[in-house]
Amino acid sequence: MSAPSLSGVAPGMPPGELAVTQRVRQLQALIESARAVASGSVSAGSPASAAAVSPSSTSPQPANSSFASALQAATTASAGAQAGEYESLIEQAAARNGVDPAVLHGLIQQESGFDPSAVSSAGASGLTQLMPGTASSLGVANPLNPAESIEGGARYLGEMMRRFAGNTTDALAAYNAGPGAVQEYGGVPPYSETQSYVEKVLGYAETYRQSHPTTVTGALQ
Repeated sequence: MSAPSLSGVAPGMPPGELAVTQRVRQLQALIESARAVASGSVSAGSPASAAAVSPSSTSPQPANSSFASALQAATTASAGAQAGEYESLIEQAAARNGVDPAVLHGLIQQESGFDPSAVSSAGASGLTQLMPGTASSLGVANPLNPAESIEGGARYLGEMMRRFAGNTTDALAAYNAGPGAVQEYGGVPPYSETQSYVEKVLGYAETYRQSHPTTVTGALQ
C-alpha cells in the first residue's frame, strides 16, 4: 500500500513513523477482513472467503476458528505481496553468499514477515532481524534498509552454512540460537523456540521453492 493512499497521514511524516503507520493500517484491514469472513458478512464468492474456507469443507466452523483461519490466510497473502518487492534482492544476495534463495526467503518470512521496519524487544531489526553488534560486524550500517538487511542476513547465513559444513538445519539453528549452542549440542539445541524456528523456515522455503522452481533452480546453478 503506497503512502498517498493512506487517509489521515500527515504530509511530511518521518519515514519511520510512516512505515509504522502503514503497517498498522495493513493489520487493521486484515483483521476487519477476517472478522467479516468469520461473521458471514462476506459472500462465498469473494476473495477473502475463498482464501479462508477450504473447498472440501462441508460443515460450518466455529466463529473463532473461522476468524483465525481467515486472519492467517489474509496475513499470508499480505506477506506474499510484500515478499514480491524483495525477490530480486534476495536472489542476488543469495547468489553472492552461496545460500539457497528459498531458504533466505523463508528466513526473512519467519524473522520479520517481510516488514522492513520490524524491531524486536531484544533489539534486532529489519527484514533479517540483525542485532546491532552482528549488523556492524557484517558491514550493515542501517539494518532498516531492505537491501542492506537482506545482504547482511544472507552473509551471516552463508557464514553459518560454511561453519557447519553446508548443513542447512544447523546453520538456521545457529542463526537463531547462536553457533555456540549448535556446537555445544552437536546440532539443533533442545530449545523449543529454535526447533520451531528451523521447522518454520524450512517449511516456508519449501513453499517458495514449489511456487518458484525456475527462479530457485537458476539461482543455484
